[in-house]
Amino acid sequence: GGMTVAIVIAGGVGSRMGADIPRPFVLVDGKPVLFYTLEAFEQHPLVDAIELVLIEGWEKDVDAWKEQYGITKLKWVVKGGATGQESIRNGVFGLEGKCAAGDIVVVHDGIRPLVETSVLDDVIAKAKEFGTGVTSMPYNEQIFLVDERDPAVTRRYIPRETLRRVATPQAYRFDLLDQAYHEAFERKVGIYGSSYTNTMMVELGHELHFAAGSDTNMKL
Repeated sequence: GGMTVAIVIAGGVGSRMGADIPRPFVLVDGKPVLFYTLEAFEQHPLVDAIELVLIEGWEKDVDAWKEQYGITKLKWVVKGGATGQESIRNGVFGLEGKCAAGDIVVVHDGIRPLVETSVLDDVIAKAKEFGTGVTSMPYNEQIFLVDERDPAVTRRYIPRETLRRVATPQAYRFDLLDQAYHEAFERKVGIYGSSYTNTMMVELGHELHFAAGSDTNMKL
């Protein structure tokens, strides 16, 4: 029982690739990056529906591409916000009345097209069992802390075996996620700067469960 819905975020303006086109719509072999991402969810057997959080002005293009690439699970398109967290919030609030409390919501960056089936499997499984599941990988660099008195030096490092890199996909039980976004925006906690769903959840006192990761899951 229960539904699994993916919220795919294509809300922001990014010119990291040196183009004026927002990153989700940069073409790779003639196809927008976003549609490689959407295809991964379209083809995944555990995903029932997709909601796209979309930057304004691209609705018609997305409609045409949705037909062209056969993204039949794309049921809802909502407006992006001024920040990443506002975009995700718009997506979560857009599922109110559509998702039941125990449904699973997967949050994913539209510009991470190489999401693996096995990673999605595990993220969803962890969320079903524990309420949260975040893709994670070991951290293989040496991390040093900037000295408080002199930012030009360091006296401390963090043992890397105590660290995990966390990205998307992340999955959450809908009631937990919805309540958390209401609380975060009311209390103004976990919504500024580079905050994301995972950091916000931890700031609100929730425990996150690590799920499988993959080296191919890069952000373009």
